[in-house]
Amino acid sequence: MKLDRIDIKILHELQKNGRVTNVELAELVSLSPSPCLIRVKKLQAEGYIEGYSAQVNMVKLGQTLTVFTEVTLKNHRQIDFARFLAAVDKIDQLIECHLVSGGYDYMMKFVTAGIGEYQAIMERLTDMDIGIDKYFSYVVLKSPIVRSHMPLSSLFPL
Repeated sequence: MKLDRIDIKILHELQKNGRVTNVELAELVSLSPSPCLIRVKKLQAEGYIEGYSAQVNMVKLGQTLTVFTEVTLKNHRQIDFARFLAAVDKIDQLIECHLVSGGYDYMMKFVTAGIGEYQAIMERLTDMDIGIDKYFSYVVLKSPIVRSHMPLSSLFPL
């Protein structure tokens, strides 16, 4: 499926507000409701839309700790990466894990109840012998800019 500018606009609007009605969405992207709904259903069927979710205000729920962690593995064979990923994939507090280029292998983002929980997770990981050579932790003090949407119109101008 080749996307056009209307498809990109639909995706842009849906990532801003997944609860928008089809009539409102159609108006926002300058379509009538029926063709708009057909496009949305096609975007879903083709896998461009993976699902819908609520954005939870974590501050309202209570205090949490966000930590970015750089991890370097001892060895760099495919089996080493697979063993590491299999272990960390089971950690609920790990909300992002990226294989990166540069001075370390993975950049991970944890959200925990506090420093004690984070440290316990890291101690468990290092005790598991899953190939971690070293890790560095960066505790987030404040997050002045956090966006949940991708800049689709600038990434994919049509």
